[in-house]
Amino acid sequence: MLALPANVALWFLPFLVPLCLYVAYTDLARMKITNPTVTAMAVIFAIIGFFLYPLDVYLWQLAYLGIVLVAGIILNAAGAMGAGDAKFLAAAAPYVALGDIRLLMALFAVVLLAAYAVHTVAKRTSLHKLAPNWTSWNQPGRRFPMGFALGPTLAIYLGLAALYGS
Repeated sequence: MLALPANVALWFLPFLVPLCLYVAYTDLARMKITNPTVTAMAVIFAIIGFFLYPLDVYLWQLAYLGIVLVAGIILNAAGAMGAGDAKFLAAAAPYVALGDIRLLMALFAVVLLAAYAVHTVAKRTSLHKLAPNWTSWNQPGRRFPMGFALGPTLAIYLGLAALYGS
């Protein structure tokens, strides 16, 4: 059983899944996670979360946004992650129950490996011709559109919480 309550996940799911899929798409197509998308994620939590959580829990969940944003800014400044990835992680943080962090990390590892494999196969075969203008195909070195893994990870997590949440 996940720590995130099923009823909370059910409320967030229809709003977040389209945004998560959009994040995956824009990162593949343009290597960008857009500010309006992460702002929408934060606003959705701020409004809907207020009605779903007791005030103390709501404020802690909201604090995770700031904590993760500061960590993301530091990691971005150190060159360890892109700014869009840092913004997405910060906007996603309030949606994750602290008790589910280990599961979320394992889920992210699986999704990241699958995303990397799919992207690599598509990039090196004729599959990339289905979307010939995507920026992610032509990135130098090991640059990878992390939104392709981050977005689906949050969407799957919320789906699992809707099914198996407390």
